[in-house]
Amino acid sequence: MSRIAAIGIDAGSTTCKLVAVDDGGAIVSSLLEPTEPRVELQVRHMLDTLRAELGTNGDIPTVATGYGRKLIKEASRNVTEITCHAKGVFRDLKQAGTLVDIGGQDSKVIQVGRDGRPVDFMMNDKCAAGTGRFLEYTAARLGVPVQELGDRALGASGEEPISSTCTVFAESEIISLIARGADPDAILRGLHRSLVGRVVSMVRSVGITPPVMLSGGVAKNEAVRRMIADATAEDVILPRDPQLMGAYGAALLGANA
Repeated sequence: MSRIAAIGIDAGSTTCKLVAVDDGGAIVSSLLEPTEPRVELQVRHMLDTLRAELGTNGDIPTVATGYGRKLIKEASRNVTEITCHAKGVFRDLKQAGTLVDIGGQDSKVIQVGRDGRPVDFMMNDKCAAGTGRFLEYTAARLGVPVQELGDRALGASGEEPISSTCTVFAESEIISLIARGADPDAILRGLHRSLVGRVVSMVRSVGITPPVMLSGGVAKNEAVRRMIADATAEDVILPRDPQLMGAYGAALLGANA
């Protein structure tokens, strides 16, 4: 096994990710779990598991990112998600461009420069309507598993527009649509369109530098990818493991790779 150079921790609002890299910056191992209320204790246990798997001790550089990064006492330093996602995606795709990171509690648009560093960015962390939480709330209301959202939206024969700019009011719209007998899949398609509209508005404010790249758990939702591509008229590409890019970037920074 390659020598472990660093471990990156992304203590996100929805999932907690750990990534170990070797001297060349390649991912050697990773862990991903739903985030628990005491994320600092969860990370400690995950680190113990990863270190035991890799046969390493606590002397390896460890960098934390994500909303809970300042709670991680085992980390030698903490770095913003913007820097880490830009670093991770740039290394994986070997592309500068416009990065869209849609997380559980916020969404970010980052202009990634030719050196992999963020040049400009815009962040939405005040409202859930442009985040993965927006889809989770509405999936629960419609009784649809989160992993089926994208396929159900893409397979809809129609689309019910969702005009509310707030998750709470959008839920009221959904209740009204259900009461009128609207097709749940058409509602889902409208919800995806609404989320993508907010994200693309941020993209246009920052400016588009092709290609458009996606990271975060929502990047796995094919409806989101296709709708962003349609709205921007640009190719939209994904790294191999979109959810791991924050932790990967943190590990790369720890390894100076």
